[in-house]
Amino acid sequence: MCGIVAYVGNKQAAPLLVEGLKRLEYRGYDSAGVAITTPQGVEYARSVGRVSVLEDLITAEPDRYRGTLGIAHTRWATHGEPTEQNAHPHTGTTKSGHTISLVHNGIIENYRALRTYLEGKGHVFTSQTDTEVLAKLIAELYESAPESDNASAALETAVQTALREVTGAYAIAVTCTNEPHTLVAARKGSPLMIGVAENAYVVASDPSAIVAHTTQAITLDDYQVARLCAGPVDGWGQNAGIDIAAAKATGKPWAVDFRTTTIDNVEVTQQVTELEIDLQEIELGGYEHYMLKEIMEQPEAIRTCLTGRIDTREGTIVLGGLSNLSRELVRAKRIILSAQGTAYHAGLIGEYLFEDLAKMPSVAHYASEFRYRNPIIEEGSVIISISQSGETADTLAALHEAKDRGALALGAVNVVGSTMSRDTDAGVYLRVGPEIGVASTKAFVGQVAVLTMMALYCGRRRFLAPETVADYLRQLEQIPDHIATIVKQSDMIRDAVEKVVDRDNWLFLGRGYSYPVAMEGALKLKEISYIHAEGMPAAEMKHGPIALIDDGMPVVFIATQGSQYDKVISNIEEVKARGGRVLAVATEGDTQIEKYADFVFRVPHVAEALQPMLTVVPLQLLAYHAAVLRGHDVDKPRNLAKSVTVE
Repeated sequence: MCGIVAYVGNKQAAPLLVEGLKRLEYRGYDSAGVAITTPQGVEYARSVGRVSVLEDLITAEPDRYRGTLGIAHTRWATHGEPTEQNAHPHTGTTKSGHTISLVHNGIIENYRALRTYLEGKGHVFTSQTDTEVLAKLIAELYESAPESDNASAALETAVQTALREVTGAYAIAVTCTNEPHTLVAARKGSPLMIGVAENAYVVASDPSAIVAHTTQAITLDDYQVARLCAGPVDGWGQNAGIDIAAAKATGKPWAVDFRTTTIDNVEVTQQVTELEIDLQEIELGGYEHYMLKEIMEQPEAIRTCLTGRIDTREGTIVLGGLSNLSRELVRAKRIILSAQGTAYHAGLIGEYLFEDLAKMPSVAHYASEFRYRNPIIEEGSVIISISQSGETADTLAALHEAKDRGALALGAVNVVGSTMSRDTDAGVYLRVGPEIGVASTKAFVGQVAVLTMMALYCGRRRFLAPETVADYLRQLEQIPDHIATIVKQSDMIRDAVEKVVDRDNWLFLGRGYSYPVAMEGALKLKEISYIHAEGMPAAEMKHGPIALIDDGMPVVFIATQGSQYDKVISNIEEVKARGGRVLAVATEGDTQIEKYADFVFRVPHVAEALQPMLTVVPLQLLAYHAAVLRGHDVDKPRNLAKSVTVE
């Protein structure tokens, strides 16, 4: 969940690294740090808090941090508190006195045993982190490079050897003062990619830190190690990992070199691909927060998600990613939807969709529990893993468990080229664009849209009439316009929230398709406003939680007109009788609801199966305004990071 960015090239590294950290700050913001290799050695800057604090340290002494090789990190704490001492980069000293610097995302599970071993070798630890163990292990294994004009692989070899001793997940970038133009990167279970620029390489855990410099990138796979070299043909640091003789023959002043191996030193051929992300997409664009921007982007995001995939005239759905496995999917005996957090709530809606529209037995699981419960995977089981990033550790682990047991593995993922997109047998991209806000909004609606299309895709091939599917698709096609109407209520929602935002306990209630939406609404409020909120089926309220309701307690109902509308009205009356204040998401034209609710947010009428994509939007805006009114940083909620890449 931390952010890594590293650079080796012909430009000053420090400003590029700080810029990259700012773009990655949503991945972690407990602390930050850089290590810049300079002609005099290596210079460090570390700070607790936001990247802006680190930036102030560096800009105060610009001459100190002059160098064309550097690594940087923004941390979300796992081992050790957020302190300057625990901030990355971490270091180790080789037997010959060279300095190893390292940044790391992931968890080294056997760090205690390795630390004991290294302390026995005389290494002194200064932090509480598992990362420092890896830096010192590489230092222990490092052998001084020979003085020659040819490439030195000492750092690369030490990294390969160290990683063969490591248990856990990692994405790392490593430098050594003895190889002043060499950067080594590696990954297992945590995302890392390499941007290939002119006379330079940019390494990052996210394409958002790369796209400002190049759109050409290589995605590392698990157990791969990359050695990246860039340096002057003439000048200091001839031991640069570059074939100087060959470089001089080109007549160019700057040389670059790239090589990828496995941790067992088997060379790997890499393909450079085009990043499917635009710099403008990850800018705020005049909005105060990324979350608000992404809520407002939902109409266009869902329109893009649907484009080319539905034909309302013919009543057909085209999901190219599933075309080769459509027979296995349609004949599946059981659908397992696996995810965490917001994606899990989308999976719950998916459970309803597959059973309702395709008549396929379905169940949604928390991925973190699925892996450890000895799940039953029968012949004909299909697992659909759902993740915005495609890097969620628990969801990937559940995917691999089900796949190893014989399930057909499908994915619903947003990030092209992510681990999940590569590890599944097939899948469907969300195509909603980059999501920077920690609290997911447009990705959730995109996930539900994709699961809706998948359920209709199966339903049409199993029993649904073409006319029925065509009707659903016509309504689905209108969803972007409906969302555009809903977001116009933002100011009205803010005014309503302002009247109850001082209360610290809320309930979110719904029935049927609206039950997972209630859970998602409660999660959004918890994530960014720090208000305690619980989402549950409306009928469950009478079985205990009704005891919580007192005078003025806010209770949010998803009360759209549908098969259980009258029962929801009864639940609202029960809350009102106990003094609760009701905020209701209701259907346009419903005049009855105003007799019971204190505040009403309207959504257009659509089929029940499509309602979640609309009813969640007022809840997103409710949570956003509650957080702003309470003075919180919406895009950087405490203790949270965007992509949870550790278990």
